[in-house]
Amino acid sequence: MRHRAPRFVTMAAAFLAVTSIPVSTLAQDAYPSKPIKIIASAPPGGAYDFVARALAEGLRVSTGQPGVVENKPGAGGMIGTEAAARSAPDGYTLMVGSTGPFSVTPSLYAKLRYDPVKDFVPIARIVRIPSYLVVHPSVPAKTVQELIQLARSQPGKLTYASSGNGLSQHTNVELFKFMTNTDILTVTYKGSGPANIDLLSGQVNMMIELGPQALPFVKAGRLRVLGVSTATRSAAMPDVPTIAESGVPGFDAFTWFALYAPAGTPAPIVQKLHGEVVKIFSNPEVVNRLAGFGAEVAVTTPDELAAFQAAETKKWSEVIKRAGIKPE
Repeated sequence: MRHRAPRFVTMAAAFLAVTSIPVSTLAQDAYPSKPIKIIASAPPGGAYDFVARALAEGLRVSTGQPGVVENKPGAGGMIGTEAAARSAPDGYTLMVGSTGPFSVTPSLYAKLRYDPVKDFVPIARIVRIPSYLVVHPSVPAKTVQELIQLARSQPGKLTYASSGNGLSQHTNVELFKFMTNTDILTVTYKGSGPANIDLLSGQVNMMIELGPQALPFVKAGRLRVLGVSTATRSAAMPDVPTIAESGVPGFDAFTWFALYAPAGTPAPIVQKLHGEVVKIFSNPEVVNRLAGFGAEVAVTTPDELAAFQAAETKKWSEVIKRAGIKPE
């Protein structure tokens, strides 16, 4: 018995040490132990969906657990965002959020069924997609400055295509108008497709359009590109100057996608997911495939995403108020 007592005491101590660890800690250490659902508030296809699927596949490879993308489009991304906000904060439902539902709609709608700050934990911004200031070839302006001079000489005569109230094609030009003190008439369409059709036919003069939609027409010679919307030049068209360097200092506007979890998700899970995002979107194959959509990898920390989102919300709130933009 004298030989058994120390062994028994050792086993008991070990048992007490294990059982004293909170169950939540053990669960976090084992995370993930089942499939992870990633909500994308857009239909399949396009950069939004690709970001979610690249993330899902990356998580499968690195964790061994399937990532399942759930497309929940509608209401400018608000339907999917609300669903994510109401999900359990356990790391098994995530949200690929974007500019609209997280930084534009809070200023467009008096009552939202979710709070983009209080209902979510930021994990990482993932990518940005530059837009391009393009004009129909019939417009005589060859540079941003020439376009500004033309617009000032003919207030209210030039027109631009918007794919819907509050969408980037709308807010980006309103920001441009304010920063250049120009009066350019909005022509609103139900979607990017009809807007581009009228731009290509010369029914409208200009547009600030996302790269995936605009660049094929630029390369085909059907549209003329004057500038890129981001503060730095785009890798997709490095010879195209930024709008900022073309006489509109400080102009910086792009569509972005980021990863969020429901509020209350444990910090260790958030940290693990951030590490996975960094790993997945450092893969050259993923980076190159995103470039095919006109998207540029721009991963941030959770704190950087929170600060970025706050700045974006402030910027677009001011644009929306000055332009008097109302929800459709």
